[in-house]
Amino acid sequence: MIAAIKPAGTNTRGLLAYLYGPGRHDEHLDPHIVAGFAMLGMPDPGRNPDATLTQLAHHLDEPVHLRNSEFGKKITEHVWHCPVRAAPEDRHLSDTEWADIAQRIVEAAGIAQPGDDLGCRWIAVRHADDHIHILATTVREDGRRPKLHGSGIRVGDACRQIETDYGLRRLKKGDRTNGNRPTQAEMHKAQRLGWEQTSRDWLQDRIRTAIPHASNTEELLAYLEADGIAIKPRRGPSGDLLGYAAGRPGDLNKEGEQIFHSGGRIAPDLTLPKLKARLETTAPEEHPTARRQRPTTPWHQAVDALDTLQQGMTGDSRAQARITALGELIEATAQKAPDHSRAELRTAARTFARAQRSQIRAENQAAHTLRRAARDIAHTATGPDSSAFAALLAALVWATIIAARWHEAQNHAHQAEAARQTLHNLQTAADHALVPVIDNLAARRPSDQASRTLAHDVRAAIPDHADRILTDPAWPALATVLANAEAGGHKPHQLLKEAAAQRELTSARQPARVLITRIQHTSRNPAPNPRAEAARSRSAAFAHVAAQHPKTSQATAGAGVPGAYQSHRRR
Repeated sequence: MIAAIKPAGTNTRGLLAYLYGPGRHDEHLDPHIVAGFAMLGMPDPGRNPDATLTQLAHHLDEPVHLRNSEFGKKITEHVWHCPVRAAPEDRHLSDTEWADIAQRIVEAAGIAQPGDDLGCRWIAVRHADDHIHILATTVREDGRRPKLHGSGIRVGDACRQIETDYGLRRLKKGDRTNGNRPTQAEMHKAQRLGWEQTSRDWLQDRIRTAIPHASNTEELLAYLEADGIAIKPRRGPSGDLLGYAAGRPGDLNKEGEQIFHSGGRIAPDLTLPKLKARLETTAPEEHPTARRQRPTTPWHQAVDALDTLQQGMTGDSRAQARITALGELIEATAQKAPDHSRAELRTAARTFARAQRSQIRAENQAAHTLRRAARDIAHTATGPDSSAFAALLAALVWATIIAARWHEAQNHAHQAEAARQTLHNLQTAADHALVPVIDNLAARRPSDQASRTLAHDVRAAIPDHADRILTDPAWPALATVLANAEAGGHKPHQLLKEAAAQRELTSARQPARVLITRIQHTSRNPAPNPRAEAARSRSAAFAHVAAQHPKTSQATAGAGVPGAYQSHRRR
């Protein structure tokens, strides 16, 4: 059950004309009052032919007129309007049931508290089987205004209890992080102009598309302007950017002027302060050795960045930051994806936008690596090869599973559901991307004897999942990957153990496919050299000591080698 409190209105008679009228598409049937503040003596134009809308409006507005005459300063926005709608699959509710529901809604909102004879005047009008409209005038009988702050949350909680009591479809509790729903006026305008989306939804998509391309808010607004979007920045006397509004081309008011929407009206996480926090983070310092080991393409770099996601989900603010950046990476991947996967990934990016935001404040610095990977993909001029693209999609699938589990653990029902829906789109795209990769690998499968040896490695490294892997239709392709890796100096047994440790296989629908993408990505790097690894570790250790004790390190260092190692060499 959905109760949508509308912005305060000024015209009681005008709203009654709509509620008792035929509707925009003649959908209003038998309008009548099912509940009200005082049913006795209530003029109901739907049941009494002698009653008029003007009489009913005057009856509801009496406390407003009395207050205006006594205080002199008129109250204008005094009309409270809340449609309450059942789900399409819910049973037919009687007038008596709707009357009880209306009473519970106005009590929760603060319009009319239980046992309060001096509350606001209100009525509930039913003109369709599946919903009612509650209209109230927000001046009490004693002339005071009701306390309506936070009424949306209270009404939502009341709806969740009503669903339980009446056996209706159960909706998830709101958390005040969802965007504003399109108004009927916005939807009708989009329909009239032949637009598939309302202006605010269209602008939200365009801004999210632009985020991976910008490193600060000024760049973001410039990118949007270059894309043809009308931008109205708000600046202080110093020229600093304080806010912004965006307008869709062709979205004009009656005077022919561009209509603008502030970032917060477009989506809760697209305000200027939140965009600044996401975009303008400082890159952490990086050891030179790590830069040399970084993958050569942004696609492999993104997979490596996603590998750190699970380990980084410690601390709520850090986890939230990584999930927000994950959405940017999905968006960037969708923009650069091959044509056959682009539509599925665009849907995934739109859906995951709901999973990107929660009440937890994100520590955006913690997600710099993921965000950098998204920007690198957005700025790359060439698309990925098939194996790199399949590896990235597989990594995105696993990252989305992690995000869904984290939201579930935090009781973020809406975000967890959005992540699960995203997972469906990503899995479909990943399955499609893997088909040519697997076909190519299976055509080059190793000999039967080599396959048996590799199967033995699978049973030794991953005994709990060996049967599923070896009976998977993709096993011949996995055998090829392992044989190629072994030819490059890697140990299949070790690669299998590392892959299973990085991505648990219990939730994998086809574990052999998961291992193919994972091992292909890992084995593309040269096989580890024990001596080189030892030297790299010593170099990193000395760099750390030098940073902590610069004077000591200068005294002991010789040609960049720690003193202890020099003594060892002289001996």
